[in-house]
Amino acid sequence: MPAAVPPMRTAGVLHVVATPIGNLGDLSPRAQQVLREVAAVCAEDTRHTRQLFAQVGIATPLLALHEHNEDAMAQRLVARLQAGDSLALVSDAGTPLVSDPGFRLVRAAREAGIRVSPVPGPSALIAALSVAGVPSDRFAFEGFLPAKAAARRERLAALAGEPRTLVFFEASHRIDDMLGDAAQAFGDERRAVVARELTKLFETVLDGPLAALRDRVEADPDQRRGEFVVLVEGAGDDEGARLAEGRRVYALLAAQLPPSTAAKLAAEITGAPRKTLYGGQGG
Repeated sequence: MPAAVPPMRTAGVLHVVATPIGNLGDLSPRAQQVLREVAAVCAEDTRHTRQLFAQVGIATPLLALHEHNEDAMAQRLVARLQAGDSLALVSDAGTPLVSDPGFRLVRAAREAGIRVSPVPGPSALIAALSVAGVPSDRFAFEGFLPAKAAARRERLAALAGEPRTLVFFEASHRIDDMLGDAAQAFGDERRAVVARELTKLFETVLDGPLAALRDRVEADPDQRRGEFVVLVEGAGDDEGARLAEGRRVYALLAAQLPPSTAAKLAAEITGAPRKTLYGGQGG
């Protein structure tokens, strides 16, 4: 009799698993089950995830997957998935791929026909938005701003006319500079919220005009510690918003056109007063 042919293994599943941003109680029972049952867990920082696993009694092997090795690792991990292993992807905290590595692996898995399944849970972005008291029906997530001051100010200036609520992540050593630059770009009175250490022991959520928030953070060293989400209300349709957008468009046009022409076009595009864009000079 011919030898029996072993059945082919079906492809595994890549589970994208949200983990706590602070409070361990936010790790869902489903997330714990998936993390225990997969063949391995791909982690941004295995040391950090190992500490989490130790606290909840998970012994699944860990694989490092971060911005420096993701391109090289993606195809190797897809091969494991195709061979039948199920894997999980986690970040250091919160929902993977939100300002964290992982999209290259997810894209490679989907392109290979692998099922990618979310295990939803904590997200600093959504947690901050839920308690900020700013319009949340439409928002734009900008992640981390550039670390260098000039590039950060340029990015903020480009966003001054954005009508949606803006959401940023920021590091503790840049939070006061970021708030100062935001006040300069959006105006001192633009309403904003600074959410710090969400779900942790020293959680604080401050709100008010940007200039007042900047002063409060600068005056209190405790408000410059931890992890931050900053939310800024959108520009709306008021005159200040039109002026901010007009200045942004004027700056772009003035790089290629005479100032008077740039001011005229920017005013027509945005509705901002032409004389305020070009200082009342020329044509």
